[in-house]
Amino acid sequence: MSGHAIDQRTWGERYDRTLMNTFGHPRRVLVRGRGADVWDADGKHYTDLLAGLAVHALGHAHPAVVKAIGEQAGMLGHISNLFASPPQIELGERLVPLATLNAPQTPARVFFANSGTEANEAAFKLSRLTGRGRIVAMEGSFHGRTMGALAITHNEHYRKPFEPLPGEIVWVPYGDAVALERAVDETVAAVVLEPIQGENGVVEPGEDFLPAARRITADRGALLWIDEVQTGLCRCGRWFAHQRAGITPDIITVAKGLANGYPIGACIALGEAAGLFGPGQHGTTFGGNPIACAVGCAVLETMASEGLADRSERLGEHLAETVMALGDPRIDLVRGQGLLRGIVLNRPIAAGVADAALEAGWIINAPRPSVLRIAAPLVIAGEQLDAFVAALPGLLDAAQGRV
Repeated sequence: MSGHAIDQRTWGERYDRTLMNTFGHPRRVLVRGRGADVWDADGKHYTDLLAGLAVHALGHAHPAVVKAIGEQAGMLGHISNLFASPPQIELGERLVPLATLNAPQTPARVFFANSGTEANEAAFKLSRLTGRGRIVAMEGSFHGRTMGALAITHNEHYRKPFEPLPGEIVWVPYGDAVALERAVDETVAAVVLEPIQGENGVVEPGEDFLPAARRITADRGALLWIDEVQTGLCRCGRWFAHQRAGITPDIITVAKGLANGYPIGACIALGEAAGLFGPGQHGTTFGGNPIACAVGCAVLETMASEGLADRSERLGEHLAETVMALGDPRIDLVRGQGLLRGIVLNRPIAAGVADAALEAGWIINAPRPSVLRIAAPLVIAGEQLDAFVAALPGLLDAAQGRV
Protein backbone atom coordinates (compact mmCIF):
# COMPACT_ATOMS: atom_id res chain seq x y z
CA MET A 1 0.00 0.00 0.00
CA SER A 2 1.45 3.36 -1.00
CA GLY A 3 -0.39 5.38 1.66
CA HIS A 4 2.70 7.17 2.94
CA ALA A 5 1.77 10.22 0.87
CA ILE A 6 -1.21 10.77 3.18
CA ASP A 7 -0.68 13.51 5.75
CA GLN A 8 -0.70 13.31 9.55
CA ARG A 9 -4.18 14.74 9.97
CA THR A 10 -5.80 12.24 7.60
CA TRP A 11 -3.99 9.28 9.17
CA GLY A 12 -5.06 10.50 12.60
CA GLU A 13 -8.71 10.71 11.56
CA ARG A 14 -8.56 7.17 10.18
CA TYR A 15 -6.91 5.97 13.39
CA ASP A 16 -9.63 7.53 15.57
CA ARG A 17 -12.38 5.86 13.52
CA THR A 18 -10.81 2.41 13.60
CA LEU A 19 -8.52 1.72 16.57
CA MET A 20 -9.65 1.18 20.17
CA ASN A 21 -9.05 4.22 22.35
CA THR A 22 -6.41 2.58 24.54
CA PHE A 23 -3.63 5.01 23.60
CA GLY A 24 -5.57 8.16 22.74
CA HIS A 25 -5.06 10.13 19.57
CA PRO A 26 -1.61 9.43 18.04
CA ARG A 27 0.87 12.22 18.65
CA ARG A 28 2.54 11.46 15.31
CA VAL A 29 2.25 8.86 12.56
CA LEU A 30 5.77 7.64 11.80
CA VAL A 31 6.49 6.12 8.42
CA ARG A 32 10.20 5.30 8.20
CA GLY A 33 13.43 5.27 10.15
CA ARG A 34 17.15 4.67 9.91
CA GLY A 35 19.38 4.31 12.95
CA ALA A 36 18.26 6.89 15.50
CA ASP A 37 16.41 8.97 12.86
CA VAL A 38 12.69 8.71 12.06
CA TRP A 39 10.29 10.65 9.83
CA ASP A 40 6.56 11.23 10.14
CA ALA A 41 3.82 11.24 7.51
CA ASP A 42 4.41 14.96 6.85
CA GLY A 43 8.10 14.35 6.22
CA LYS A 44 9.29 15.91 9.50
CA HIS A 45 12.51 14.45 10.96
CA TYR A 46 13.00 13.39 14.59
CA THR A 47 15.93 12.02 16.56
CA ASP A 48 14.63 9.01 18.45
CA LEU A 49 15.97 9.04 22.02
CA LEU A 50 13.38 6.53 23.27
CA ALA A 51 13.93 3.65 20.81
CA GLY A 52 10.30 2.54 20.93
CA LEU A 53 10.51 2.31 24.75
CA ALA A 54 13.98 0.72 24.84
CA VAL A 55 13.23 -1.70 21.99
CA HIS A 56 15.31 -0.56 19.00
CA ALA A 57 18.71 -1.34 20.49
CA LEU A 58 20.21 -1.44 16.98
CA GLY A 59 18.15 1.50 15.77
CA HIS A 60 15.62 1.48 12.95
CA ALA A 61 16.06 -0.62 9.79
CA HIS A 62 19.39 -2.10 10.88
CA PRO A 63 20.85 -4.11 7.97
CA ALA A 64 21.41 -7.23 10.09
CA VAL A 65 17.76 -7.22 11.18
CA VAL A 66 16.42 -6.59 7.68
CA LYS A 67 18.60 -9.38 6.31
CA ALA A 68 17.56 -11.87 8.99
CA ILE A 69 13.84 -11.19 8.46
CA GLY A 70 14.08 -11.50 4.69
CA GLU A 71 16.18 -14.64 4.64
CA GLN A 72 14.14 -16.49 7.25
CA ALA A 73 10.78 -15.38 5.81
CA GLY A 74 11.93 -16.81 2.48
CA MET A 75 12.57 -20.20 4.09
CA LEU A 76 10.20 -20.83 7.00
CA GLY A 77 7.97 -18.38 8.80
CA HIS A 78 5.81 -20.35 11.22
CA ILE A 79 5.59 -23.97 12.32
CA SER A 80 3.77 -23.94 15.72
CA ASN A 81 5.35 -25.47 18.77
CA LEU A 82 4.51 -28.98 17.68
CA PHE A 83 7.89 -28.67 15.96
CA ALA A 84 11.18 -26.86 16.51
CA SER A 85 13.34 -24.81 14.17
CA PRO A 86 17.10 -24.19 14.04
CA PRO A 87 16.74 -20.43 14.86
CA GLN A 88 14.73 -21.25 17.99
CA ILE A 89 17.35 -23.68 19.24
CA GLU A 90 20.24 -21.39 18.30
CA LEU A 91 18.72 -18.40 20.07
CA GLY A 92 18.23 -20.46 23.22
CA GLU A 93 21.85 -21.59 22.97
CA ARG A 94 22.95 -17.94 22.76
CA LEU A 95 20.82 -16.76 25.69
CA VAL A 96 21.77 -19.46 28.20
CA PRO A 97 25.48 -18.56 28.48
CA LEU A 98 24.62 -14.84 28.63
CA ALA A 99 22.15 -15.47 31.46
CA THR A 100 24.68 -17.56 33.42
CA LEU A 101 27.75 -15.32 33.06
CA ASN A 102 28.06 -14.96 36.83
CA ALA A 103 27.77 -18.75 37.35
CA PRO A 104 28.70 -20.50 34.09
CA GLN A 105 28.00 -24.04 35.33
CA THR A 106 24.39 -23.24 36.19
CA PRO A 107 21.87 -25.17 34.06
CA ALA A 108 19.29 -22.98 32.34
CA ARG A 109 16.36 -23.36 29.95
CA VAL A 110 14.39 -20.88 27.89
CA PHE A 111 10.68 -20.45 27.11
CA PHE A 112 10.01 -18.13 24.19
CA ALA A 113 6.97 -15.85 24.17
CA ASN A 114 5.89 -12.80 22.14
CA SER A 115 6.50 -9.96 24.62
CA GLY A 116 7.78 -9.00 28.02
CA THR A 117 4.31 -9.30 29.50
CA GLU A 118 4.01 -12.85 28.20
CA ALA A 119 7.48 -13.70 29.51
CA ASN A 120 6.33 -12.50 32.94
CA GLU A 121 3.13 -14.53 32.68
CA ALA A 122 5.27 -17.61 32.07
CA ALA A 123 7.41 -16.75 35.11
CA PHE A 124 4.27 -16.26 37.23
CA LYS A 125 3.05 -19.74 36.29
CA LEU A 126 6.50 -21.20 36.83
CA SER A 127 6.54 -19.83 40.38
CA ARG A 128 3.30 -21.70 41.17
CA LEU A 129 5.03 -25.01 40.44
CA THR A 130 7.11 -24.53 43.58
CA GLY A 131 3.98 -25.47 45.54
CA ARG A 132 3.80 -22.00 47.06
CA GLY A 133 1.37 -19.24 46.18
CA ARG A 134 2.53 -15.85 47.45
CA ILE A 135 4.69 -13.39 45.49
CA VAL A 136 6.59 -10.47 46.95
CA ALA A 137 6.71 -7.53 44.52
CA MET A 138 8.12 -4.02 44.68
CA GLU A 139 6.39 -0.71 45.17
CA GLY A 140 6.88 1.34 41.99
CA SER A 141 7.12 -1.76 39.80
CA PHE A 142 5.89 -2.30 36.24
CA HIS A 143 5.72 -5.78 34.72
CA GLY A 144 2.99 -5.56 32.06
CA ARG A 145 -0.72 -5.18 31.40
CA THR A 146 -2.11 -8.75 31.16
CA MET A 147 -3.83 -10.01 34.29
CA GLY A 148 -0.94 -11.90 35.85
CA ALA A 149 1.68 -9.27 34.98
CA LEU A 150 -0.71 -6.55 36.13
CA ALA A 151 -1.11 -8.26 39.49
CA ILE A 152 2.58 -7.59 40.22
CA THR A 153 2.52 -4.06 38.77
CA HIS A 154 2.21 -1.49 41.55
CA ASN A 155 0.58 1.48 39.78
CA GLU A 156 -3.02 1.64 41.03
CA HIS A 157 -4.12 3.56 37.93
CA TYR A 158 -3.36 0.44 35.89
CA ARG A 159 -4.63 -2.04 38.47
CA LYS A 160 -7.86 -0.72 39.97
CA PRO A 161 -10.22 -1.06 36.97
CA PHE A 162 -9.38 -4.77 36.64
CA GLU A 163 -9.39 -5.99 40.22
CA PRO A 164 -9.61 -8.60 41.65
CA LEU A 165 -6.30 -9.69 40.15
CA PRO A 166 -4.65 -13.12 40.40
CA GLY A 167 -2.43 -14.24 43.22
CA GLU A 168 -1.59 -13.11 46.72
CA ILE A 169 0.86 -10.25 46.28
CA VAL A 170 2.82 -8.65 49.10
CA TRP A 171 4.29 -5.21 48.40
CA VAL A 172 7.57 -3.97 49.86
CA PRO A 173 9.38 -0.66 49.30
CA TYR A 174 11.87 -0.93 46.44
CA GLY A 175 15.40 -1.05 47.76
CA ASP A 176 14.42 -1.81 51.38
CA ALA A 177 16.24 -5.03 52.29
CA VAL A 178 14.93 -5.01 55.86
CA ALA A 179 11.31 -4.89 54.67
CA LEU A 180 12.06 -7.60 52.12
CA GLU A 181 13.52 -9.89 54.77
CA ARG A 182 10.39 -9.42 56.91
CA ALA A 183 8.11 -10.23 53.97
CA VAL A 184 9.74 -13.41 52.68
CA ASP A 185 8.88 -16.62 54.53
CA GLU A 186 8.28 -20.27 53.64
CA THR A 187 4.95 -19.42 51.94
CA VAL A 188 6.56 -17.13 49.32
CA ALA A 189 7.05 -18.64 45.87
CA ALA A 190 9.06 -15.78 44.38
CA VAL A 191 10.37 -12.28 44.81
CA VAL A 192 10.03 -10.29 41.59
CA LEU A 193 11.96 -7.09 40.96
CA GLU A 194 13.51 -4.91 38.27
CA PRO A 195 17.22 -4.03 38.63
CA ILE A 196 16.20 -0.50 37.62
CA GLN A 197 12.57 0.64 37.62
CA GLY A 198 12.20 2.27 34.22
CA GLU A 199 8.49 3.16 34.30
CA ASN A 200 8.88 4.54 37.82
CA GLY A 201 11.33 7.17 36.57
CA VAL A 202 14.58 5.20 36.16
CA VAL A 203 14.95 4.44 39.86
CA GLU A 204 17.82 2.33 41.23
CA PRO A 205 17.53 0.31 44.46
CA GLY A 206 21.02 0.83 45.88
CA GLU A 207 23.98 -1.42 45.28
CA ASP A 208 23.33 -3.72 48.27
CA PHE A 209 19.70 -4.56 47.47
CA LEU A 210 20.09 -7.21 44.77
CA PRO A 211 22.71 -9.20 46.74
CA ALA A 212 20.39 -9.00 49.76
CA ALA A 213 17.43 -10.21 47.68
CA ARG A 214 19.51 -13.14 46.45
CA ARG A 215 20.54 -14.08 49.99
CA ILE A 216 17.04 -13.74 51.42
CA THR A 217 15.34 -15.80 48.71
CA ALA A 218 18.00 -18.51 48.84
CA ASP A 219 17.69 -18.74 52.64
CA ARG A 220 13.87 -19.02 52.50
CA GLY A 221 13.64 -21.34 49.50
CA ALA A 222 11.91 -18.74 47.29
CA LEU A 223 12.72 -17.97 43.67
CA LEU A 224 14.44 -14.71 42.76
CA TRP A 225 12.77 -13.48 39.57
CA ILE A 226 14.40 -10.52 37.88
CA ASP A 227 12.51 -8.63 35.20
CA GLU A 228 15.10 -7.48 32.64
CA VAL A 229 12.55 -6.65 29.94
CA GLN A 230 13.65 -3.00 29.79
CA THR A 231 17.10 -3.19 31.37
CA GLY A 232 18.54 -6.27 29.67
CA LEU A 233 20.64 -6.92 26.58
CA CYS A 234 23.30 -4.20 26.78
CA ARG A 235 20.85 -1.42 27.60
CA CYS A 236 22.48 -0.75 30.98
CA GLY A 237 26.10 -1.49 30.11
CA ARG A 238 25.97 -5.24 30.81
CA TRP A 239 24.27 -8.13 29.05
CA PHE A 240 21.87 -8.04 32.01
CA ALA A 241 21.76 -5.21 34.52
CA HIS A 242 21.67 -7.52 37.57
CA GLN A 243 25.08 -8.93 36.60
CA ARG A 244 26.70 -5.75 37.90
CA ALA A 245 25.73 -6.97 41.40
CA GLY A 246 27.48 -10.33 40.86
CA ILE A 247 24.36 -12.43 41.45
CA THR A 248 22.57 -15.22 39.56
CA PRO A 249 18.76 -15.28 39.86
CA ASP A 250 16.38 -18.21 39.39
CA ILE A 251 14.31 -16.55 36.65
CA ILE A 252 15.15 -13.80 34.15
CA THR A 253 12.50 -12.32 31.88
CA VAL A 254 13.58 -10.48 28.76
CA ALA A 255 12.00 -8.94 25.63
CA LYS A 256 12.19 -5.41 24.13
CA GLY A 257 15.72 -5.26 22.66
CA LEU A 258 15.93 -8.99 21.93
CA ALA A 259 14.68 -8.73 18.34
CA ASN A 260 14.88 -4.97 17.76
CA GLY A 261 11.15 -4.51 17.28
CA TYR A 262 10.16 -7.93 16.00
CA PRO A 263 7.86 -9.33 18.72
CA ILE A 264 9.58 -11.78 21.05
CA GLY A 265 10.03 -12.38 24.76
CA ALA A 266 11.81 -15.02 26.81
CA CYS A 267 11.51 -16.49 30.27
CA ILE A 268 14.88 -17.97 31.28
CA ALA A 269 14.84 -20.34 34.26
CA LEU A 270 18.10 -21.21 35.98
CA GLY A 271 19.20 -23.93 38.38
CA GLU A 272 16.41 -26.09 39.79
CA ALA A 273 13.79 -23.73 38.34
CA ALA A 274 14.89 -24.80 34.84
CA GLY A 275 13.20 -28.14 35.38
CA LEU A 276 9.87 -26.94 36.78
CA PHE A 277 7.83 -26.80 33.57
CA GLY A 278 6.80 -30.14 32.10
CA PRO A 279 5.07 -30.97 28.78
CA GLY A 280 1.71 -29.27 28.44
CA GLN A 281 2.10 -26.94 31.43
CA HIS A 282 2.56 -23.84 29.32
CA GLY A 283 2.29 -22.98 25.65
CA THR A 284 2.11 -20.38 22.90
CA THR A 285 1.16 -20.37 19.22
CA PHE A 286 3.61 -17.80 17.90
CA GLY A 287 6.27 -17.73 20.63
CA GLY A 288 9.66 -18.87 19.39
CA ASN A 289 8.67 -18.66 15.74
CA PRO A 290 11.54 -18.99 13.26
CA ILE A 291 11.55 -15.36 12.07
CA ALA A 292 11.58 -13.80 15.52
CA CYS A 293 14.31 -16.18 16.66
CA ALA A 294 16.41 -15.58 13.54
CA VAL A 295 16.22 -11.85 14.23
CA GLY A 296 17.11 -12.45 17.87
CA CYS A 297 20.23 -14.35 16.81
CA ALA A 298 21.22 -11.51 14.48
CA VAL A 299 20.66 -8.93 17.22
CA LEU A 300 22.77 -10.78 19.81
CA GLU A 301 25.53 -11.36 17.26
CA THR A 302 25.56 -7.66 16.36
CA MET A 303 25.57 -6.61 20.01
CA ALA A 304 28.57 -8.83 20.68
CA SER A 305 30.54 -7.98 17.53
CA GLU A 306 30.00 -4.22 17.90
CA GLY A 307 30.63 -4.14 21.67
CA LEU A 308 27.30 -2.46 22.37
CA ALA A 309 27.35 -3.12 26.12
CA ASP A 310 30.55 -1.11 26.48
CA ARG A 311 29.27 1.50 24.05
CA SER A 312 26.05 1.88 26.04
CA GLU A 313 28.07 2.33 29.23
CA ARG A 314 30.35 4.93 27.65
CA LEU A 315 27.61 6.96 25.95
CA GLY A 316 25.36 6.85 29.01
CA GLU A 317 28.10 8.22 31.24
CA HIS A 318 28.85 10.92 28.66
CA LEU A 319 25.18 11.89 28.49
CA ALA A 320 24.90 12.15 32.27
CA GLU A 321 28.09 14.21 32.54
CA THR A 322 27.14 16.66 29.78
CA VAL A 323 23.61 17.16 31.13
CA MET A 324 24.96 17.97 34.60
CA ALA A 325 27.68 20.18 33.08
CA LEU A 326 24.92 22.47 31.81
CA GLY A 327 24.59 23.72 35.37
CA ASP A 328 20.88 24.30 34.80
CA PRO A 329 19.24 24.94 38.19
CA ARG A 330 16.10 23.07 37.07
CA ILE A 331 18.02 19.76 36.75
CA ASP A 332 18.72 17.93 40.01
CA LEU A 333 20.53 14.81 38.77
CA VAL A 334 20.78 12.14 36.09
CA ARG A 335 20.25 8.58 37.29
CA GLY A 336 20.34 5.15 35.69
CA GLN A 337 22.93 3.05 33.91
CA GLY A 338 24.14 2.78 30.34
CA LEU A 339 21.62 4.24 27.92
CA LEU A 340 18.67 3.96 30.30
CA ARG A 341 18.74 7.37 31.99
CA GLY A 342 16.35 9.52 33.97
CA ILE A 343 16.93 13.28 33.95
CA VAL A 344 15.41 14.37 37.26
CA LEU A 345 13.96 17.88 37.38
CA ASN A 346 13.10 19.82 40.52
CA ARG A 347 9.69 20.83 39.19
CA PRO A 348 6.82 18.82 37.63
CA ILE A 349 7.23 19.99 34.03
CA ALA A 350 8.53 16.78 32.44
CA ALA A 351 5.42 16.18 30.31
CA GLY A 352 5.68 19.70 28.94
CA VAL A 353 9.37 19.19 28.19
CA ALA A 354 8.56 15.97 26.29
CA ASP A 355 5.92 17.86 24.27
CA ALA A 356 8.32 20.67 23.47
CA ALA A 357 10.96 18.13 22.52
CA LEU A 358 8.64 16.42 20.06
CA GLU A 359 7.81 19.73 18.41
CA ALA A 360 11.54 20.43 18.13
CA GLY A 361 12.30 17.01 16.64
CA TRP A 362 13.33 14.93 19.69
CA ILE A 363 11.50 11.81 20.91
CA ILE A 364 11.71 11.33 24.69
CA ASN A 365 9.09 10.66 27.34
CA ALA A 366 8.12 11.57 30.89
CA PRO A 367 7.42 8.47 33.00
CA ARG A 368 6.97 10.69 36.07
CA PRO A 369 5.98 14.37 36.43
CA SER A 370 9.56 15.45 37.12
CA VAL A 371 11.54 12.81 35.19
CA LEU A 372 12.57 12.65 31.54
CA ARG A 373 13.48 9.18 30.28
CA ILE A 374 16.22 8.64 27.71
CA ALA A 375 16.51 5.13 26.23
CA ALA A 376 18.22 5.85 22.92
CA PRO A 377 19.30 3.22 20.38
CA LEU A 378 22.64 1.78 21.42
CA VAL A 379 24.00 2.70 17.98
CA ILE A 380 23.17 6.41 18.33
CA ALA A 381 25.96 8.81 17.45
CA GLY A 382 27.52 10.75 20.30
CA GLU A 383 26.94 13.93 18.31
CA GLN A 384 23.19 13.28 18.36
CA LEU A 385 23.20 13.03 22.14
CA ASP A 386 25.28 16.20 22.38
CA ALA A 387 22.81 18.04 20.15
CA PHE A 388 19.95 17.03 22.45
CA VAL A 389 21.84 18.19 25.53
CA ALA A 390 22.50 21.54 23.84
CA ALA A 391 18.77 21.85 23.10
CA LEU A 392 17.63 20.84 26.60
CA PRO A 393 17.70 24.27 28.31
CA GLY A 394 15.49 25.67 25.55
CA LEU A 395 13.07 22.77 25.96
CA LEU A 396 12.90 23.46 29.69
CA ASP A 397 12.21 27.13 28.93
CA ALA A 398 9.40 26.16 26.54
CA ALA A 399 7.81 23.86 29.11
CA GLN A 400 7.96 26.51 31.83
CA GLY A 401 6.36 29.00 29.50
CA ARG A 402 3.32 26.75 29.14
CA VAL A 403 2.70 26.36 32.87
